[in-house]
Amino acid sequence: MSAVTAPRHAGDAASVAAHRRHSRLVRVVIAAGMVAVLGVWWTSVPVGYAATPADLATTLGELAGLVGAYLVCAQLLLIARVPWFERAVGLDKLVAWHRSLGATVVFLVLAHIAFMVLGAEILDKSLPWTEFIVMLQDYPDMLTALIGTILFLLVGLTSARLLRRALSYEVWYWIHLTAYVGIFLTFFHQLSGGAHFVSNPLNRALWLLLYLGTAAAIITWRFVLPTLDAWRYRMRVEGVVHETADTASVWFRGKNLERLGVRAGNFLNFRFLTWGHLLTAHPYSVSFVPRDGLMRITVGGLGDHSRLLRNIRPGTRVFAEGPFGHFTADRASRQRILLVAGGAGVGPIRALAEELQARGAQPVVLYRAHSDAHLALLGELQAMPAVAVVPVVGRRSDLGYDPLSADVLRTFIPDLHNWEVFVCGPEGMADTVEDSLRQLHVPKRFVHREELSMS
Repeated sequence: MSAVTAPRHAGDAASVAAHRRHSRLVRVVIAAGMVAVLGVWWTSVPVGYAATPADLATTLGELAGLVGAYLVCAQLLLIARVPWFERAVGLDKLVAWHRSLGATVVFLVLAHIAFMVLGAEILDKSLPWTEFIVMLQDYPDMLTALIGTILFLLVGLTSARLLRRALSYEVWYWIHLTAYVGIFLTFFHQLSGGAHFVSNPLNRALWLLLYLGTAAAIITWRFVLPTLDAWRYRMRVEGVVHETADTASVWFRGKNLERLGVRAGNFLNFRFLTWGHLLTAHPYSVSFVPRDGLMRITVGGLGDHSRLLRNIRPGTRVFAEGPFGHFTADRASRQRILLVAGGAGVGPIRALAEELQARGAQPVVLYRAHSDAHLALLGELQAMPAVAVVPVVGRRSDLGYDPLSADVLRTFIPDLHNWEVFVCGPEGMADTVEDSLRQLHVPKRFVHREELSMS
């Protein structure tokens, strides 16, 4: 295949460098908050904090509780849709960080309970369950804290990969919402029973400010501003087009949709205000960026919600939150660009190809599908004069080989190590492509992939 090139944009490299700097800055901000929490602990820890085994266990329990409570706020802020965080890191990475912190928080919560009970058990020389009951009776706000902790642990357990796969998105979503209730119920115990807050007004004020600030961010960016945007754009379903047997496109019409700021490769969280869709919001990528009051998503029938979209009625009101994502043309810094699409991933790839073409690029689209009947939006891609489309059709069992293996990709593009690659499709396909690109020595920074899942 002959090389297809695009003019290099100086701003693209600058954008990538800025993104990396901002990502590091977010980590520094979170780490600085952690240092501040450790400072709160250290300045108010009693002199004999490790004088006896009981004192040491209690001190460790208090420290685990403080750090865990801070990381809960950090978790919430990462997914509060705070624009600066999202622009700096990208929502997919924020969600990944949120998940990673979740495991740490669950561990710290369990450690807090275990060490506090152990310290009291050693001091009173009683059995663990006896001491636990005594603490429930004697410590302030402990019953509500216990209920909140149970809810929080339930959220953590159901977010584990094994259990998460066994749950529908809707069930997981509603279980996850109970985390807010759990945090609310445990907060009062922190102030009324926490040794570092009871007799220290400054620490109490700082802790209260941390939680109020987190709550204000969530209310502002997850509820108030999206509601105002919904009223401002007045988005409705214009129509549904069945692209293939398992893929459908949903067209939207709204007022001044261009002002949403949606770029090719972005996604939004859509909540359809109709029965069967109202209670959950789902992330979908845009396959046609807003133009002339219209916008489109292209969705594969992978779950209950996405399959129901095929039957949604024109005129249905839509609550859209976003845009989100860094899977955009600004990430490209090389002259040769390969776009790899599979399944519903063709939607954002189609939009990205159109924008790259408008910028003077000549991208190659490698379109993976099980059969010709699954090639949704193929005609639109082929109609783009500067875009070369290569359908890769057939199941591996029928072909006798993997068409996305390193050896096959090398036959398509011999110098692929000099290209930049955008991948969007099912997780297994994207993993295969990434593994092949590593074998072909494509640097990781030139491989772009973004996860839409909010869970």
